[in-house]
Amino acid sequence: MNPTIYDIAKAANVSKSTVSRVLNNNPNISAKSKDKVQKAIKELNYQPSKIARGLSSGFDAILVVSRSTTTTKNNPFFSEILHVISKFSDQEDYDVILQTSQNDVEEIKRCIAKTASKIVKGIIMLSSPSDEDYFKEIDKFNIPTIVIGKVVGEYQNIYSVDTNNFLDSYNLVQYMIDLGHKDIACLYSPQEYHVSIDRLEGYKQCLKDNNIPVQDELMINCGFTMNEAYENSQKLFDNQRLPTAIFATDDLKLLSLYKNLDEHGISTPSDILIGGYSNTEITSFLFPSIIQIENPTNDLGEVATKHLFKIIKNKDVNDRTVIIPTTRTVQGSKYRTQPFPK
Repeated sequence: MNPTIYDIAKAANVSKSTVSRVLNNNPNISAKSKDKVQKAIKELNYQPSKIARGLSSGFDAILVVSRSTTTTKNNPFFSEILHVISKFSDQEDYDVILQTSQNDVEEIKRCIAKTASKIVKGIIMLSSPSDEDYFKEIDKFNIPTIVIGKVVGEYQNIYSVDTNNFLDSYNLVQYMIDLGHKDIACLYSPQEYHVSIDRLEGYKQCLKDNNIPVQDELMINCGFTMNEAYENSQKLFDNQRLPTAIFATDDLKLLSLYKNLDEHGISTPSDILIGGYSNTEITSFLFPSIIQIENPTNDLGEVATKHLFKIIKNKDVNDRTVIIPTTRTVQGSKYRTQPFPK
């Protein structure tokens, strides 16, 4: 049986509270008493309980807040970035507490409860809702929070690690236009998160700047899941005239789109040009390959986690917003030798 702090107190001939102060590095203790306790700890080979220590002073843990499960089903971005966060947290000897929920209201309540109870030292949020009332509530508890996504408001304890979703979308659509395309469709996500808003706005603004009409029938809300994307993207094929190019705002939409193209006997890029975002290596196996923006999932997770630990350790952090560059590639098509805009 492992020794307890009661055993340490008895061996050192001090009170339990004295042992507790030593374990928690409390300065209000004499050198003599501290030496006695440390000697007893060594002799008894005492290993402090992480749970017990957490209950008194907070766990060495961070809270990772995912989106509601209705919006993350089958989305590889969330599992991949969680793997990266866990890896770098483990290097700091911190545990990761993952919070999921069935809906956004439940998510907010759970996060606030954990934050208010001070059981975690920091928070990483895997998305940024366009309604930032959530951030306002979390900011009150003075716990460092890294949002992987855009943050518009100004807060004391909230930082952002993101890509430039507006500009990346704009540049990819501009590339399609430079290749001679004007009828360009967009498969997008519901406008509940900053990332979804910025990617759609980049598409629309690029068309406007090139004096190309924005056509409602070419913009399809494909929901958050692959099934929704597959079903909703079929609307494009109900039109008498197909677009010459399609821009998809995430890889779930790309994968579902390829299924629709195959079922309709349409080849790419000879019949239609496909481009969009990719969070996963899966899309690299699509044939013919797509024009893609490779979302830097690993970099986002690594920078967000390291940024958080700098703040936890009270190190200077000058950047409240970090923008991670993306890679844009043209592979496996007749367009692959064409330069992609910077």
